[in-house]
Amino acid sequence: MKIGLAADHGGFQLKQFLSPIIARLGHDVVDFGANEQNDQDDYPDFVIPLAKAVANKEVDRGIAVCGSGVGASIAANKVKDVRAALVHDHFSAHQGVEDDDMNLLCLGGRVVGNNIAQEIIETFLQAEFTRAERHERRLRKVKQLEESC
Repeated sequence: MKIGLAADHGGFQLKQFLSPIIARLGHDVVDFGANEQNDQDDYPDFVIPLAKAVANKEVDRGIAVCGSGVGASIAANKVKDVRAALVHDHFSAHQGVEDDDMNLLCLGGRVVGNNIAQEIIETFLQAEFTRAERHERRLRKVKQLEESC
């Protein structure tokens, strides 16, 4: 898979740690920045281009990291066809994909450690949407809402 990766200053160190791990898992990494540690940068400047790439299917999935992960999640979900979630546990990493077709994972660089983050992204990247009727039905309702707002 082609995986987009983005982070602001709060997630920069974790992004730098995760990028080679994602590559070692056999995925192509597309880095949306930041490219240096800059405490004055803003997460939307990196997360929105990543989210647009996910929505346009330029990348298969995305991973966004900011200090808490909250800002990245809020920003990413403003982009139509993006289903982003802040995840800090193994269960949500796979369940979000399997049941909700999550296509963009958000992490808190100041919240999760490297080992937990690695486990979360490995789980996220291995998970597949089940396409169960009840999940499809729920996603259609979300899509309708997205179209009407």
